[in-house]
Amino acid sequence: MNPSVPIVCSDPRLEAALAYALSKPGKQLRSQLCSATAQMMADKPLDSATRAGQAIEFLHTYSLIHDDLPSMDDDDLRRGQPTLHKQFDEATAILVGDGLQALAFEWITDTPQLSARQQVRLIKLLSHAVGFDGMVGGQAMDIAAEGRSLDVSSLQEVHLRKTGALIEAAVLAGAICAEATPSQEEALALFAKRIGLAFQVMDDVLDVTATSEALGKTAGKDISAAKSTYVACLGVDAARNFADTLLAEAIDALSEFGESADTLTRLGRLMVHRAS
Repeated sequence: MNPSVPIVCSDPRLEAALAYALSKPGKQLRSQLCSATAQMMADKPLDSATRAGQAIEFLHTYSLIHDDLPSMDDDDLRRGQPTLHKQFDEATAILVGDGLQALAFEWITDTPQLSARQQVRLIKLLSHAVGFDGMVGGQAMDIAAEGRSLDVSSLQEVHLRKTGALIEAAVLAGAICAEATPSQEEALALFAKRIGLAFQVMDDVLDVTATSEALGKTAGKDISAAKSTYVACLGVDAARNFADTLLAEAIDALSEFGESADTLTRLGRLMVHRAS
């Protein structure tokens, strides 16, 4: 995550905490999805999609900071380093997360390559994706499900929001930047829903099969928190198979785009067939 202009912080400690939070940018999968979708539609890279992708990564980073807080998932490790509230303190972590959420929308409005209509569409898309019927709602559902055994259908309702909403928004943001047609957006939304679920299924698999070092976060956390997961519902092998089925459905949704979808298809495969 390399913002093209400096981010202004009025408080030195807050500035240091923000720099720490952005120093390990992660895989940048959501910004890659945004850029790849826009390039597929426009047949060239779009600066507007790069900027929109950065805004989405700000939102994703904010969500991780807040998810790791003691009152939420209470984790000590993220992206291979101590979580922000461990490195600094809980209040600072909350403020950095709040600031990143606000910055994402400012970032969209400060993108001159976007028309006013595109900016409004992106702000509506992203605010819904992280709101009460999106990521925040999914997180609440996930917390409420701790200690309970959910079936696969109920798990999907949680993760279409908690994880999938921002992934879908990343794809659709790229489509908006490239001025895709409504029918093209519909196909891309189906791709994104399926790939977002497949990503979460594999996240559950890796939680029990990978090490903390490989993941960059605490392995086995879902089991210790008594969370319902796809592995708990299906077992490791069946969960892998389910992820592959979702991946196949996602790729099939891109069939109308032909070979121009090759980059997006490769990225989808990488999201599912990953080691961390």
